[in-house]
Amino acid sequence: MAVLKVIEILANSDKSWEDATRKAVKEASKSVKHIKSVFVQSQSAVVEGADVTEFRVNVKITFEVK
Repeated sequence: MAVLKVIEILANSDKSWEDATRKAVKEASKSVKHIKSVFVQSQSAVVEGADVTEFRVNVKITFEVK
C-alpha cells in the first residue's frame, strides 16, 4: 500500500498557464521526491491595460511518501 501526500503550490508565468504549472512541478521537485501527479485547482491572470501580463495557477501536487 502506498502512502501519498498532497501539497498546494502557487506559481506564475509570463507565457501561459501550462508554463506556470511546469514551473510549479519543477520547483517542487527540488525538495519533494516521487511526485506522481499535479492537479490544477484554479487559474487566474493579471491584466495591465488590454494585455495579459501574468498567468497564475494554484496546483495540488501529489507525491508518494517512502
